[in-house]
Amino acid sequence: MAMRNKTGKKWVLLIVMVLAIAVFVSGCSAESEASDPAGNTQGESSGNMTEQMEILKDFEAETLEGGVFTQTDLAAKDVTIFNFWSLMCSPCIEEMPDIAAFEKSLPDHIGLVTVCLDGSTDAEAVKQILSEAGYEGVTLLSGSGDFERCSDAIQYTPTTIVVDKEGNMVGKAIIGRQEDLDKTFTEAVNAALKSMGKAEMSHAGN
Repeated sequence: MAMRNKTGKKWVLLIVMVLAIAVFVSGCSAESEASDPAGNTQGESSGNMTEQMEILKDFEAETLEGGVFTQTDLAAKDVTIFNFWSLMCSPCIEEMPDIAAFEKSLPDHIGLVTVCLDGSTDAEAVKQILSEAGYEGVTLLSGSGDFERCSDAIQYTPTTIVVDKEGNMVGKAIIGRQEDLDKTFTEAVNAALKSMGKAEMSHAGN
């Protein structure tokens, strides 16, 4: 009987370790999920998150360099990619070099910005991470209106969404670190362009 109990405990411990590694590799849970007052299930929470992220039409956001990013900036591009991340998320930081390379490969009519959800607490740390990754694009820290609502809805980081020039979210949110970020992001952008009747962009890796 004692032998069976020990074996059972070993299996339980192994399962817990595997689940923990899976969560760490794919992404990090944001504070909003842990403190959800409504007691939603994961499915309900994900649905609510998507609904609150669907529109970015009336907002103003502060950039890392002290500038302002608004809907006017979205209107200047056919499609804009928003990558939400945090300082406490290792998968977010690990994929940042891939995001930096992808951003540099984009044509002029496609934009990419990162949003550091906790960046206001340590802007210098944000700058260091981005510098080491080689990212030279726009990074947003905080804002109001639709931007604040969208940011508050994020439950996992990294989370990436694609919006059109009017601020409408196109397609589904991309959640977790991507093994082939270039392929995943390119497919998401092309799906958005296709839905608008616009020509697809070539794969950035080609």
